[in-house]
Amino acid sequence: MNPRRIILVINPGSTSTKVAWFQEKDKLWQEILTYSPAGLRNFKSAMDQYTLRRNDIRQLLDRRQADWSGLSAVAGRGGPFRPMESGTYRVSESLLEQIRQGRVLADHISNLGVVLAHEFAALAGVPAYFVDPVCVDEFEKPARYSGMPELERRSLLHALNIKAAARQTAGRLNRPLDAMNMIVAHLGGGISVCAMKKGRMIDVNNANEEGPFSPERCGTLPASSLARLCYSGEVEYSDMKRRIVGQGGLTAYLGTSDLREISRRIGEGDREAQTVLEAMAYQIAKEIGSMAAVLSGRVDAVVLTGGLSHDSRLTAWIGERVRFIAPVTCLPGETEMEALAAGVLRVLNGEEEEKEIPDA
Repeated sequence: MNPRRIILVINPGSTSTKVAWFQEKDKLWQEILTYSPAGLRNFKSAMDQYTLRRNDIRQLLDRRQADWSGLSAVAGRGGPFRPMESGTYRVSESLLEQIRQGRVLADHISNLGVVLAHEFAALAGVPAYFVDPVCVDEFEKPARYSGMPELERRSLLHALNIKAAARQTAGRLNRPLDAMNMIVAHLGGGISVCAMKKGRMIDVNNANEEGPFSPERCGTLPASSLARLCYSGEVEYSDMKRRIVGQGGLTAYLGTSDLREISRRIGEGDREAQTVLEAMAYQIAKEIGSMAAVLSGRVDAVVLTGGLSHDSRLTAWIGERVRFIAPVTCLPGETEMEALAAGVLRVLNGEEEEKEIPDA
């Protein structure tokens, strides 16, 4: 019998690095290393932060007296590499070289997840993996058409948490994931609403470009009016980019992206705050409805997950509009660390075959 497997999980975010130590599916500990935006401002790229974050993780593991001898694998968050199927991937030298040379879809801090995982896995003499990165692409052909040939729709989504929430829902219903159709809405700083057909993520809004507005992003905008504003001479490209992703959505309307603050204001009678939040719920529900059409109305469950799904007012407003489609399940928060460990564990236990990105 195999000993209980130990997995180190590393998940870098824009101003933090989450580090966790798992024994099988049990999280023995987790810590979050935080960074101030001002302190990171001098780094020109995500890769430039590598040494800083590596050293901080090493100090944390030393302080935790982590037992490297029992380590089975290291899991890192996967970034926007290039389109790939859902699954658990082994970190390869080819992928590392693509990241170092910038041959990826975007320079994003999540790319560092696999580089850091490889570093610590090499020290322990064990394999490194990543699971369901944001670039998972399982679109069916009609989903790629935008109406303008130069602008193909791309699959970029919160795949890790969406797939984990779908697995959890299937487990609760005691049904195989590949026998179900679901709509999973990840509600966070960005919002991804995904049509899942027999376990495959066949359509989703790219949260940076389309779909509902979110705490910091505009979502779909009126195209002609947007083009007119962009060519008006009043707005620089860099400013427009920030307004679309970072300063849009709730932030643009209410001056904050903090849903707790907005809920407090609603509780104190702020009608504008309530109207704007209801509008966001309306747009999320509308996107869920469009994904129901993608699945021809054959939907077994609608799942709301992500940090915003902790807000019962928001989920109730969404549920009122979409429960006619299918039963609505709320799985508040995100389980990225658990999902990374579980994906690696499935490979180590022989339940799933590991995948590897081919040479570019």
